[in-house]
Amino acid sequence: MQLVPYMLAALAVGIVVSFQPPMNGMLARSVGSAYGAAAVSIGVAFISIFLFMLVAGYGEVSRRTLGSVPWWVYLSGTIGAAFVAAGAAIAPVTGGLIFFICIVAGQLIGSMLVDHFGAFGLEVRAMTPMRLLGLAMVLGGAVLVSQS
Repeated sequence: MQLVPYMLAALAVGIVVSFQPPMNGMLARSVGSAYGAAAVSIGVAFISIFLFMLVAGYGEVSRRTLGSVPWWVYLSGTIGAAFVAAGAAIAPVTGGLIFFICIVAGQLIGSMLVDHFGAFGLEVRAMTPMRLLGLAMVLGGAVLVSQS
């Protein structure tokens, strides 16, 4: 499988996602609440994904399939809500770059642990010295950027 198109698509999504926290920050200032802004944003996201599903299909969403996963899988929605609310509350204070450096650093740490243990059904990809060095370089970059 050719990874480059997927990597470019992920890069494009990452660029667009970087606009979300400051946009939600503007909304939070307007409505007077980061949580209110997050609720509006998630409501728009719900409508958007529903429209996407109408075009692209929605698989087999049924009581049987939804009941076949552990209850804690549904906490992923809470994680999404926390991200949106955190962006609305934190990015206006830190700025977009520092907010996302911290988010990405946290994602890299979490992702390395998920890979190392093969959590959530992923293939095990052990922590290697090169992976740890790459992570340390990103964390070092986060420190450098926050100091400027």
